[in-house]
Amino acid sequence: MIKVLLKNHEIKNDIFELIRVFLPWEEIEILENETDTFKDGIFIISSLENFDGKLYSFTEVYRDDKLISRSEEDIESVNIYGDSIDKNVRIATKKSLYKALIKITDNEIPWGILTGIRPVKIVHELLNKGIEDEEIVRVLKEEYKLYDSKAKLILDIGKRQRVHIYPLNKDRFSLYISIPFCPTRCLYCSFPTLPLGRFQSYINEYVSKLIYEIRSIKDLMDGKEINTVYIGGGTPTAIPAREMEKIIQEIYNSFGEENIKEFTVEAGRPDTITEEYLKVLKSNKINRISINPQTMNNNTLKLIGRQHSAEDIIKTYNMAKEIDFPIINMDLIIGLPGEGVNDIQNTLREIRKLDPENLTVHTLSVKRGSKFRNTMEDYNLESQDTIGDMLNKTIEYSKDMGLIPYYLYRQKQILGNYENIGYAKPNMECIYNIAIMEEKETIIGAGMGAVSKVFFPDENRIERIPNFRDIIEYIERIDEQIIKKRNIFIDL
Repeated sequence: MIKVLLKNHEIKNDIFELIRVFLPWEEIEILENETDTFKDGIFIISSLENFDGKLYSFTEVYRDDKLISRSEEDIESVNIYGDSIDKNVRIATKKSLYKALIKITDNEIPWGILTGIRPVKIVHELLNKGIEDEEIVRVLKEEYKLYDSKAKLILDIGKRQRVHIYPLNKDRFSLYISIPFCPTRCLYCSFPTLPLGRFQSYINEYVSKLIYEIRSIKDLMDGKEINTVYIGGGTPTAIPAREMEKIIQEIYNSFGEENIKEFTVEAGRPDTITEEYLKVLKSNKINRISINPQTMNNNTLKLIGRQHSAEDIIKTYNMAKEIDFPIINMDLIIGLPGEGVNDIQNTLREIRKLDPENLTVHTLSVKRGSKFRNTMEDYNLESQDTIGDMLNKTIEYSKDMGLIPYYLYRQKQILGNYENIGYAKPNMECIYNIAIMEEKETIIGAGMGAVSKVFFPDENRIERIPNFRDIIEYIERIDEQIIKKRNIFIDL
């Protein structure tokens, strides 16, 4: 048990998340007031103090009532090229805590004090202010405490993304379509997915309501410019090809096929893909698909709940290549139970033979709501150093395949506090992935569990509008979800 007392500030969430990065499996409690006492275990005091008109952040760490670590940060010394004293206070408070936690754990973290999921945003903010590359790297390393390799990585990614983001256009939007059905639920999955065994009978009615919602979005976005479309899930190809075709044709009827720059369908699992299905997607002008092995090791595939083999992945990929899809993405997961460096190297060798245009490398995240979270003690998970070695292998093989990193995001409870990276061959970046991560474009979501994110460029903010995560609620209360979207757009 770790107990934390905050004095003269309320930076509760950041403090909680940073402690959890260093001590992920410990229970953490933020104390309400100073009268709460704690003599056993770890006790942390994070305070903001004023001395002679200067603000300082202090961190004290006690173990069994004995002081074991103390650190401080001068608020005025923070230089992130911002104009918010509150942000400087938050940065200094986290830096003070970070230094104290390094002392008691003897462990540094690749992403420093960052606990958010979109670190590339910081790069864009600094580039927009005209800050030079060398100074951006300094800010990332000295103020945010990133490793040199991570600072240079996100600077490169940010610069590569800008052609797809700027100039900002308040009338530009992308469309996300949720197909929540799946053959089975994977061990690590926390999304509101619907296994076909129980929910297949809902597919036709779901598609009907989804098309109804797409038509409402057409009216809502009249006069605005569609950019990309992304059909995700779930496993979208778990529904019959004829139902998928209805959805695609409705999108074209509503927004114009010629206006859509990129159209992705997550084909996902090879046990849902046939040659006929791929031909339906191709004939409907889908120009990017995902075929996601996660691993090429059959024992692991069985363990995580997949009903296909590595050989099925290869066969399906080659079939898609023969049908001539311009861009195929493949997803991998680093840190799956029982896998080490040799396993990921075996997977990467097989992927290299296939030579996809896009490769997305996820680090396993232990998410609430997943079967894995509830049974973690049954599995062996690799150390931070081993996860780092595995990620380095993906970097090595990606370079060898001519793939360049183009987007990056992080998740809470991610193994080793690392990251997820998307790689692409030159000029084959997924525009939707950049848009959804950097949040400089409106994303309209349709379907169960889809989240719309409306971008207000003048205020540099996003407003989220979530759809219902339950299929019955989504079907029966579809009009409520449409009205919610409409009410937001009244002010645009």
